[in-house]
Amino acid sequence: MITLGSGLTDSQGHRKLSPVSPLLSAASVLPAIIGFAFAISVPSGFNFTQYFPALRPFVAAVLVIGLASLALSILVALFQILGWRAFSFWVDQDGDLRVRSGVLIRNERRVQLSRIQAVDVVQPLIARIFSMAVLVVEVAGQKDSRVTFRFLSLTDATEIRQTLLNLAAGTKTESAETDSPILFRLPSRDLALGLLLRTSTVLLFSATISILIFSYLTEGWAGITFALVTGGVPFLIVIIEFITYYGFTVYDSPDGLRLRYGLLKTENRTVPEGRVQAIDFIEPLLWRRHSWTRVTINIAGVGSSSQGSSGKNKETLLLPVATRSLAETIVFRVLPNIDLTGIDWKVAPNRAVKRSPIQLRNLAMGWGPNSFAARRGRITRHLTVIPHARTQSVHMTQGPWERALNLASLHVDTTPGPVSVVALHLDADEVREALYGQVGRVYQGGGI
Repeated sequence: MITLGSGLTDSQGHRKLSPVSPLLSAASVLPAIIGFAFAISVPSGFNFTQYFPALRPFVAAVLVIGLASLALSILVALFQILGWRAFSFWVDQDGDLRVRSGVLIRNERRVQLSRIQAVDVVQPLIARIFSMAVLVVEVAGQKDSRVTFRFLSLTDATEIRQTLLNLAAGTKTESAETDSPILFRLPSRDLALGLLLRTSTVLLFSATISILIFSYLTEGWAGITFALVTGGVPFLIVIIEFITYYGFTVYDSPDGLRLRYGLLKTENRTVPEGRVQAIDFIEPLLWRRHSWTRVTINIAGVGSSSQGSSGKNKETLLLPVATRSLAETIVFRVLPNIDLTGIDWKVAPNRAVKRSPIQLRNLAMGWGPNSFAARRGRITRHLTVIPHARTQSVHMTQGPWERALNLASLHVDTTPGPVSVVALHLDADEVREALYGQVGRVYQGGGI
Protein backbone atom coordinates (compact mmCIF):
# COMPACT_ATOMS: atom_id res chain seq x y z
CA MET A 1 0.00 0.00 0.00
CA ILE A 2 1.31 3.43 -0.97
CA THR A 3 1.72 5.78 1.98
CA LEU A 4 -0.14 9.09 1.77
CA GLY A 5 1.67 11.59 3.92
CA SER A 6 2.92 10.93 7.41
CA GLY A 7 -0.16 11.62 9.53
CA LEU A 8 -2.48 9.51 11.66
CA THR A 9 -3.62 6.07 10.39
CA ASP A 10 -6.32 3.66 11.59
CA SER A 11 -6.01 -0.04 12.44
CA GLN A 12 -6.14 -0.96 8.73
CA GLY A 13 -3.33 1.41 7.83
CA HIS A 14 -5.70 3.87 6.12
CA ARG A 15 -4.98 7.58 6.42
CA LYS A 16 -7.05 9.76 8.74
CA LEU A 17 -7.63 13.48 8.77
CA SER A 18 -6.01 15.62 11.43
CA PRO A 19 -7.42 15.03 14.95
CA VAL A 20 -8.20 18.76 15.22
CA SER A 21 -10.43 18.63 12.10
CA PRO A 22 -13.70 18.44 14.10
CA LEU A 23 -12.80 21.57 16.10
CA LEU A 24 -11.72 23.50 12.99
CA SER A 25 -14.88 22.46 11.14
CA ALA A 26 -17.01 23.64 14.05
CA ALA A 27 -15.07 26.92 14.25
CA SER A 28 -15.50 27.48 10.51
CA VAL A 29 -19.29 27.56 10.85
CA LEU A 30 -19.24 29.58 14.09
CA PRO A 31 -20.53 32.81 12.44
CA ALA A 32 -23.50 30.87 11.04
CA ILE A 33 -24.05 29.26 14.44
CA ILE A 34 -24.10 32.65 16.16
CA GLY A 35 -26.56 33.96 13.58
CA PHE A 36 -28.81 30.95 14.04
CA ALA A 37 -28.57 31.26 17.82
CA PHE A 38 -29.54 34.92 17.56
CA ALA A 39 -32.51 33.99 15.37
CA ILE A 40 -33.82 31.40 17.84
CA SER A 41 -33.00 33.47 20.92
CA VAL A 42 -34.59 36.73 19.87
CA PRO A 43 -38.12 35.97 18.71
CA SER A 44 -40.54 38.86 18.53
CA GLY A 45 -41.24 40.25 21.97
CA PHE A 46 -38.73 38.00 23.80
CA ASN A 47 -37.85 39.41 27.21
CA PHE A 48 -34.37 38.36 28.33
CA THR A 49 -34.80 39.83 31.82
CA GLN A 50 -37.60 37.32 32.43
CA TYR A 51 -34.91 34.68 33.00
CA PHE A 52 -32.15 37.02 34.19
CA PRO A 53 -33.94 39.75 36.20
CA ALA A 54 -30.75 40.97 37.84
CA LEU A 55 -29.03 41.65 34.53
CA ARG A 56 -29.53 44.50 32.14
CA PRO A 57 -31.36 43.56 28.92
CA PHE A 58 -28.24 43.93 26.72
CA VAL A 59 -26.07 41.77 28.99
CA ALA A 60 -28.86 39.22 29.28
CA ALA A 61 -29.21 39.09 25.48
CA VAL A 62 -25.48 38.50 25.03
CA LEU A 63 -25.55 35.78 27.69
CA VAL A 64 -28.50 33.93 26.12
CA ILE A 65 -27.09 34.14 22.61
CA GLY A 66 -23.68 33.04 23.88
CA LEU A 67 -25.14 30.01 25.68
CA ALA A 68 -27.18 29.07 22.61
CA SER A 69 -24.11 29.42 20.37
CA LEU A 70 -22.04 27.29 22.74
CA ALA A 71 -24.67 24.55 22.81
CA LEU A 72 -24.96 24.52 19.02
CA SER A 73 -21.17 24.56 18.63
CA ILE A 74 -20.86 21.52 20.91
CA LEU A 75 -23.50 19.67 18.87
CA VAL A 76 -21.70 20.51 15.62
CA ALA A 77 -18.35 19.45 17.10
CA LEU A 78 -19.79 16.12 18.30
CA PHE A 79 -21.23 15.41 14.85
CA GLN A 80 -17.91 16.37 13.27
CA ILE A 81 -16.09 13.97 15.62
CA LEU A 82 -18.35 11.13 14.45
CA GLY A 83 -17.67 12.12 10.84
CA TRP A 84 -13.93 12.26 11.51
CA ARG A 85 -13.95 8.77 13.02
CA ALA A 86 -15.75 7.39 9.94
CA PHE A 87 -13.53 9.17 7.38
CA SER A 88 -10.44 7.49 5.97
CA PHE A 89 -8.64 7.32 2.64
CA TRP A 90 -5.94 5.28 0.95
CA VAL A 91 -4.53 4.18 -2.41
CA ASP A 92 -5.49 0.59 -3.22
CA GLN A 93 -3.49 -2.10 -5.04
CA ASP A 94 -4.90 -0.97 -8.41
CA GLY A 95 -3.50 2.51 -7.90
CA ASP A 96 -6.86 4.19 -7.29
CA LEU A 97 -7.73 6.58 -4.48
CA ARG A 98 -10.34 5.19 -2.08
CA VAL A 99 -12.33 7.38 0.31
CA ARG A 100 -14.57 5.99 3.06
CA SER A 101 -17.00 8.30 4.87
CA GLY A 102 -20.48 8.54 6.38
CA VAL A 103 -21.92 8.44 9.90
CA LEU A 104 -25.41 7.03 9.42
CA ILE A 105 -24.88 5.75 5.89
CA ARG A 106 -21.42 4.46 5.04
CA ASN A 107 -20.03 5.48 1.64
CA GLU A 108 -16.92 4.24 -0.11
CA ARG A 109 -15.78 6.09 -3.19
CA ARG A 110 -13.20 5.00 -5.73
CA VAL A 111 -11.37 7.69 -7.70
CA GLN A 112 -9.24 6.79 -10.70
CA LEU A 113 -6.02 8.75 -10.37
CA SER A 114 -5.63 8.75 -14.16
CA ARG A 115 -8.73 11.02 -14.32
CA ILE A 116 -7.45 13.60 -11.84
CA GLN A 117 -7.56 17.13 -13.25
CA ALA A 118 -5.94 18.98 -10.37
CA VAL A 119 -5.04 18.67 -6.71
CA ASP A 120 -5.29 21.99 -4.87
CA VAL A 121 -4.31 23.09 -1.38
CA VAL A 122 -6.64 25.69 0.17
CA GLN A 123 -6.10 27.53 3.45
CA PRO A 124 -9.16 29.30 4.89
CA LEU A 125 -8.43 31.91 7.54
CA ILE A 126 -9.18 29.62 10.49
CA ALA A 127 -6.92 26.93 8.97
CA ARG A 128 -4.04 29.36 8.39
CA ILE A 129 -4.01 30.29 12.06
CA PHE A 130 -3.24 26.68 12.98
CA SER A 131 -1.08 25.86 9.89
CA MET A 132 -3.78 23.56 8.53
CA ALA A 133 -5.15 23.19 5.01
CA VAL A 134 -7.94 21.69 2.92
CA LEU A 135 -6.96 19.32 0.12
CA VAL A 136 -9.27 19.42 -2.93
CA VAL A 137 -9.02 16.76 -5.65
CA GLU A 138 -10.74 17.57 -8.97
CA VAL A 139 -11.71 14.56 -11.09
CA ALA A 140 -12.96 14.56 -14.70
CA GLY A 141 -15.98 12.70 -16.02
CA GLN A 142 -17.92 12.34 -12.78
CA LYS A 143 -21.12 14.00 -11.63
CA ASP A 144 -19.59 14.78 -8.24
CA SER A 145 -16.18 15.78 -9.52
CA ARG A 146 -14.65 16.98 -6.27
CA VAL A 147 -13.19 15.14 -3.29
CA THR A 148 -12.43 17.32 -0.26
CA PHE A 149 -10.18 16.43 2.69
CA ARG A 150 -10.91 18.83 5.55
CA PHE A 151 -8.48 19.31 7.40
CA LEU A 152 -4.81 18.22 7.15
CA SER A 153 -1.62 19.83 8.33
CA LEU A 154 -0.15 22.08 5.64
CA THR A 155 2.97 19.89 5.33
CA ASP A 156 0.88 16.73 5.12
CA ALA A 157 -1.49 18.21 2.54
CA THR A 158 1.47 19.28 0.36
CA GLU A 159 3.05 15.81 0.58
CA ILE A 160 -0.23 14.06 -0.31
CA ARG A 161 -0.81 16.45 -3.19
CA GLN A 162 2.59 15.67 -4.67
CA THR A 163 2.10 11.93 -4.20
CA LEU A 164 -1.28 11.96 -5.96
CA LEU A 165 0.10 14.02 -8.84
CA ASN A 166 3.04 11.62 -9.21
CA LEU A 167 0.72 8.64 -9.27
CA ALA A 168 -1.63 10.34 -11.74
CA ALA A 169 1.35 11.01 -14.03
CA GLY A 170 2.46 7.38 -13.78
CA THR A 171 5.42 8.06 -11.53
CA LYS A 172 5.38 5.59 -8.66
CA THR A 173 7.95 7.44 -6.61
CA GLU A 174 7.05 9.79 -3.80
CA SER A 175 8.96 13.04 -3.92
CA ALA A 176 8.65 16.23 -1.97
CA GLU A 177 7.42 19.29 -3.81
CA THR A 178 10.33 21.59 -4.48
CA ASP A 179 10.18 25.34 -4.81
CA SER A 180 8.99 26.23 -8.30
CA PRO A 181 10.29 29.22 -10.28
CA ILE A 182 8.04 32.28 -10.25
CA LEU A 183 6.73 33.31 -13.67
CA PHE A 184 4.61 36.26 -12.54
CA ARG A 185 3.64 38.07 -9.35
CA LEU A 186 0.80 40.60 -9.58
CA PRO A 187 1.55 43.87 -7.75
CA SER A 188 -1.21 44.92 -5.34
CA ARG A 189 -1.39 48.36 -6.95
CA ASP A 190 -2.06 46.90 -10.41
CA LEU A 191 -4.72 44.57 -8.99
CA ALA A 192 -6.55 47.39 -7.21
CA LEU A 193 -6.32 49.77 -10.18
CA GLY A 194 -7.41 47.06 -12.60
CA LEU A 195 -10.49 46.23 -10.53
CA LEU A 196 -11.41 49.91 -10.27
CA LEU A 197 -10.98 50.53 -14.02
CA ARG A 198 -12.93 47.45 -15.08
CA THR A 199 -15.94 48.29 -17.24
CA SER A 200 -18.50 46.73 -14.89
CA THR A 201 -17.05 48.62 -11.91
CA VAL A 202 -17.06 51.95 -13.75
CA LEU A 203 -20.68 51.42 -14.82
CA LEU A 204 -21.69 50.59 -11.24
CA PHE A 205 -19.92 53.70 -9.94
CA SER A 206 -21.63 55.83 -12.60
CA ALA A 207 -25.02 54.37 -11.66
CA THR A 208 -24.28 55.08 -8.00
CA ILE A 209 -23.46 58.73 -8.72
CA SER A 210 -26.64 59.05 -10.75
CA ILE A 211 -28.68 57.57 -7.90
CA LEU A 212 -27.09 59.98 -5.42
CA ILE A 213 -27.86 63.00 -7.58
CA PHE A 214 -31.43 61.88 -8.26
CA SER A 215 -32.02 61.07 -4.56
CA TYR A 216 -30.75 64.50 -3.50
CA LEU A 217 -32.90 66.33 -6.06
CA THR A 218 -36.07 64.41 -5.15
CA GLU A 219 -35.70 63.51 -1.47
CA GLY A 220 -32.99 65.84 -0.22
CA TRP A 221 -30.39 64.62 2.27
CA ALA A 222 -32.75 61.94 3.58
CA GLY A 223 -32.72 60.22 0.19
CA ILE A 224 -28.92 60.31 0.03
CA THR A 225 -28.67 58.29 3.24
CA PHE A 226 -30.33 55.28 1.59
CA ALA A 227 -28.44 55.82 -1.67
CA LEU A 228 -25.10 55.76 0.16
CA VAL A 229 -25.91 52.30 1.54
CA THR A 230 -26.87 50.88 -1.86
CA GLY A 231 -24.00 52.75 -3.50
CA GLY A 232 -21.50 50.80 -1.43
CA VAL A 233 -22.05 47.72 -3.63
CA PRO A 234 -19.31 48.61 -6.18
CA PHE A 235 -16.81 49.21 -3.36
CA LEU A 236 -17.78 45.92 -1.74
CA ILE A 237 -17.29 44.01 -5.01
CA VAL A 238 -13.84 45.54 -5.53
CA ILE A 239 -12.79 44.85 -1.93
CA ILE A 240 -13.94 41.21 -2.09
CA GLU A 241 -12.07 40.55 -5.34
CA PHE A 242 -8.98 42.39 -4.07
CA ILE A 243 -8.91 40.18 -0.96
CA THR A 244 -9.52 37.07 -3.07
CA TYR A 245 -6.69 37.66 -5.59
CA TYR A 246 -4.24 39.49 -3.32
CA GLY A 247 -0.68 38.30 -3.86
CA PHE A 248 -1.58 36.48 -7.10
CA THR A 249 1.51 34.50 -8.12
CA VAL A 250 2.10 32.10 -11.00
CA TYR A 251 4.69 29.34 -10.57
CA ASP A 252 6.08 26.98 -13.16
CA SER A 253 5.91 23.33 -12.11
CA PRO A 254 6.29 19.94 -13.84
CA ASP A 255 2.53 19.29 -13.66
CA GLY A 256 1.53 22.66 -15.21
CA LEU A 257 1.05 26.14 -13.81
CA ARG A 258 0.62 26.57 -10.08
CA LEU A 259 -1.40 29.60 -8.91
CA ARG A 260 -1.26 30.97 -5.39
CA TYR A 261 -3.42 33.86 -4.16
CA GLY A 262 -5.58 35.13 -1.32
CA LEU A 263 -5.28 37.44 1.70
CA LEU A 264 -7.66 35.88 4.24
CA LYS A 265 -8.04 32.56 2.43
CA THR A 266 -4.92 31.30 0.68
CA GLU A 267 -5.43 29.00 -2.29
CA ASN A 268 -2.93 26.91 -4.24
CA ARG A 269 -4.46 25.87 -7.55
CA THR A 270 -2.99 23.91 -10.44
CA VAL A 271 -3.74 24.48 -14.12
CA PRO A 272 -2.66 21.19 -15.72
CA GLU A 273 -0.82 21.28 -19.01
CA GLY A 274 -2.91 19.80 -21.80
CA ARG A 275 -6.26 20.29 -19.99
CA VAL A 276 -6.95 23.84 -21.20
CA GLN A 277 -9.61 23.78 -23.92
CA ALA A 278 -10.13 27.46 -24.85
CA ILE A 279 -8.83 30.91 -23.87
CA ASP A 280 -10.38 34.37 -23.68
CA PHE A 281 -8.22 37.52 -23.58
CA ILE A 282 -10.46 40.26 -22.11
CA GLU A 283 -9.51 43.95 -22.51
CA PRO A 284 -11.79 46.57 -20.89
CA LEU A 285 -11.67 50.04 -22.44
CA LEU A 286 -9.79 51.73 -19.58
CA TRP A 287 -7.18 48.96 -19.43
CA ARG A 288 -5.82 49.54 -22.92
CA ARG A 289 -3.55 52.46 -22.05
CA HIS A 290 -1.74 50.05 -19.70
CA SER A 291 -1.84 47.19 -22.27
CA TRP A 292 -3.56 45.04 -19.64
CA THR A 293 -5.67 41.97 -20.22
CA ARG A 294 -7.61 39.43 -18.15
CA VAL A 295 -7.39 35.76 -19.13
CA THR A 296 -10.11 33.18 -18.52
CA ILE A 297 -9.98 29.57 -19.65
CA ASN A 298 -12.10 26.47 -20.11
CA ILE A 299 -10.63 23.44 -18.37
CA ALA A 300 -11.67 19.88 -19.14
CA GLY A 301 -13.64 18.45 -16.23
CA VAL A 302 -14.32 21.76 -14.46
CA GLY A 303 -17.41 22.53 -16.56
CA SER A 304 -20.25 24.93 -15.99
CA SER A 305 -20.23 24.38 -12.25
CA SER A 306 -17.43 26.89 -12.19
CA GLN A 307 -19.56 29.61 -13.62
CA GLY A 308 -21.83 31.93 -11.79
CA SER A 309 -20.53 33.37 -8.55
CA SER A 310 -17.16 35.05 -8.36
CA GLY A 311 -15.97 32.39 -5.99
CA LYS A 312 -16.60 29.62 -8.49
CA ASN A 313 -15.11 31.66 -11.34
CA LYS A 314 -11.73 31.40 -9.64
CA GLU A 315 -11.33 27.91 -11.08
CA THR A 316 -11.42 29.23 -14.66
CA LEU A 317 -9.41 32.42 -14.14
CA LEU A 318 -5.82 32.19 -15.32
CA LEU A 319 -4.77 35.83 -14.83
CA PRO A 320 -6.79 38.65 -13.19
CA VAL A 321 -4.57 41.46 -14.54
CA ALA A 322 -1.43 41.23 -16.68
CA THR A 323 0.18 42.87 -19.69
CA ARG A 324 -0.72 41.33 -23.04
CA SER A 325 2.81 40.12 -23.78
CA LEU A 326 3.15 38.50 -20.36
CA ALA A 327 -0.30 36.92 -20.66
CA GLU A 328 0.64 35.35 -23.99
CA THR A 329 3.86 33.99 -22.50
CA ILE A 330 1.96 32.30 -19.68
CA VAL A 331 -0.74 31.00 -22.04
CA PHE A 332 1.96 29.42 -24.21
CA ARG A 333 3.03 27.47 -21.12
CA VAL A 334 -0.27 25.53 -21.06
CA LEU A 335 -0.94 25.68 -24.82
CA PRO A 336 2.51 25.68 -26.43
CA ASN A 337 1.23 25.27 -30.02
CA ILE A 338 -0.86 28.44 -30.05
CA ASP A 339 0.45 31.07 -32.51
CA LEU A 340 -1.52 34.33 -32.45
CA THR A 341 0.79 36.06 -34.92
CA GLY A 342 0.16 33.62 -37.76
CA ILE A 343 -3.65 33.94 -37.87
CA ASP A 344 -5.28 34.89 -41.18
CA TRP A 345 -8.13 37.24 -40.17
CA LYS A 346 -11.48 37.59 -41.97
CA VAL A 347 -13.12 40.86 -40.90
CA ALA A 348 -16.80 41.82 -40.95
CA PRO A 349 -18.06 43.55 -44.14
CA ASN A 350 -19.13 47.18 -44.05
CA ARG A 351 -22.83 46.25 -44.31
CA ALA A 352 -22.56 44.67 -40.84
CA VAL A 353 -22.71 48.21 -39.44
CA LYS A 354 -26.52 47.95 -39.69
CA ARG A 355 -26.44 44.91 -37.40
CA SER A 356 -23.64 45.84 -35.02
CA PRO A 357 -22.55 49.49 -35.40
CA ILE A 358 -20.58 49.74 -32.14
CA GLN A 359 -18.31 46.70 -32.33
CA LEU A 360 -18.04 46.46 -36.14
CA ARG A 361 -14.33 47.28 -36.28
CA ASN A 362 -13.45 44.45 -33.91
CA LEU A 363 -15.57 41.68 -35.47
CA ALA A 364 -13.36 39.07 -37.12
CA MET A 365 -12.44 35.41 -37.25
CA GLY A 366 -9.26 33.68 -38.26
CA TRP A 367 -7.24 30.52 -38.02
CA GLY A 368 -3.71 29.29 -38.11
CA PRO A 369 -2.05 25.87 -38.36
CA ASN A 370 -3.08 24.88 -34.82
CA SER A 371 -5.93 27.10 -33.61
CA PHE A 372 -9.09 29.06 -34.45
CA ALA A 373 -9.65 32.59 -33.10
CA ALA A 374 -12.49 35.12 -32.97
CA ARG A 375 -12.67 38.79 -32.01
CA ARG A 376 -15.66 40.74 -30.74
CA GLY A 377 -16.56 43.66 -28.48
CA ARG A 378 -15.78 47.37 -28.58
CA ILE A 379 -16.00 48.70 -25.02
CA THR A 380 -14.71 45.41 -23.67
CA ARG A 381 -12.78 43.49 -26.29
CA HIS A 382 -12.64 39.70 -26.38
CA LEU A 383 -10.10 37.58 -28.24
CA THR A 384 -11.07 33.92 -27.92
CA VAL A 385 -8.78 31.12 -29.08
CA ILE A 386 -9.34 27.37 -29.31
CA PRO A 387 -6.92 24.71 -30.60
CA HIS A 388 -8.32 22.78 -33.55
CA ALA A 389 -7.93 19.50 -31.67
CA ARG A 390 -10.02 20.80 -28.75
CA THR A 391 -13.07 21.59 -30.91
CA GLN A 392 -16.21 19.67 -29.89
CA SER A 393 -18.48 20.79 -32.75
CA VAL A 394 -18.97 23.64 -35.23
CA HIS A 395 -22.23 25.27 -36.30
CA MET A 396 -23.48 28.40 -38.06
CA THR A 397 -26.41 30.58 -36.99
CA GLN A 398 -28.29 33.23 -38.93
CA GLY A 399 -30.97 35.43 -37.41
CA PRO A 400 -33.59 37.28 -39.48
CA TRP A 401 -31.62 40.52 -39.43
CA GLU A 402 -28.45 38.68 -40.43
CA ARG A 403 -30.25 36.89 -43.28
CA ALA A 404 -31.45 40.22 -44.66
CA LEU A 405 -27.84 41.48 -44.72
CA ASN A 406 -26.35 38.14 -45.89
CA LEU A 407 -24.47 37.80 -42.59
CA ALA A 408 -23.97 34.83 -40.26
CA SER A 409 -22.22 33.85 -37.01
CA LEU A 410 -19.89 30.89 -36.56
CA HIS A 411 -19.81 28.99 -33.26
CA VAL A 412 -16.88 26.74 -32.42
CA ASP A 413 -18.03 24.71 -29.42
CA THR A 414 -15.74 23.60 -26.64
CA THR A 415 -16.17 22.05 -23.19
CA PRO A 416 -18.44 23.94 -20.73
CA GLY A 417 -16.92 27.04 -19.21
CA PRO A 418 -16.87 30.84 -19.34
CA VAL A 419 -15.18 31.02 -22.77
CA SER A 420 -17.51 31.04 -25.80
CA VAL A 421 -15.74 30.99 -29.16
CA VAL A 422 -18.12 32.75 -31.55
CA ALA A 423 -17.44 34.90 -34.63
CA LEU A 424 -20.33 37.37 -34.90
CA HIS A 425 -22.02 38.97 -37.94
CA LEU A 426 -19.56 38.07 -40.70
CA ASP A 427 -20.17 37.50 -44.41
CA ALA A 428 -22.40 34.42 -44.72
CA ASP A 429 -20.40 32.88 -47.59
CA GLU A 430 -17.12 33.27 -45.66
CA VAL A 431 -18.73 31.79 -42.55
CA ARG A 432 -20.03 28.80 -44.50
CA GLU A 433 -16.61 28.24 -46.03
CA ALA A 434 -14.91 28.61 -42.64
CA LEU A 435 -17.35 26.09 -41.10
CA TYR A 436 -16.43 23.31 -43.51
CA GLY A 437 -12.79 24.31 -43.36
CA GLN A 438 -12.78 24.14 -39.57
CA VAL A 439 -14.25 20.63 -39.62
CA GLY A 440 -11.39 19.54 -41.87
CA ARG A 441 -8.80 21.24 -39.66
CA VAL A 442 -10.27 19.56 -36.60
CA TYR A 443 -9.95 16.10 -38.15
CA GLN A 444 -6.39 16.86 -39.19
CA GLY A 445 -5.63 18.00 -35.65
CA GLY A 446 -7.06 14.83 -34.10
CA GLY A 447 -10.25 16.41 -32.70
CA ILE A 448 -13.92 15.34 -32.72
